[in-house]
Amino acid sequence: MAADDYCYLTTTGRRTGRRHRIEIWYAADGERLYLLAGGGRSSDWVRNLLADPNVLVEVDGEERSARGRVIEVSEDAERARSLVFAKYAPRYDGDLSGWRERALPVAIEPVQP
Repeated sequence: MAADDYCYLTTTGRRTGRRHRIEIWYAADGERLYLLAGGGRSSDWVRNLLADPNVLVEVDGEERSARGRVIEVSEDAERARSLVFAKYAPRYDGDLSGWRERALPVAIEPVQP
């Protein structure tokens, strides 16, 4: 697991075409990153990703081209939720259980050059 608590995800604005960079919790599973969108499909970054799945992701200071997708399959969604929750719940003061269940799981997979 990477030492960084956060990754940085850059999407392309669905209306403006400008880059939008966010800092977000993540969990790595091999090359794939899992993110949870607390605002679901109404989150700006998710709406941008749905319009254009080509993103940039930075972990541990290394930026890579990637493609993002909302996870629709229940097994993959559960894996995403479990990995992100397991990484952050022990070091968070509040209860993340509700967020874990409500949040929209997203997979970010690197694009091979």
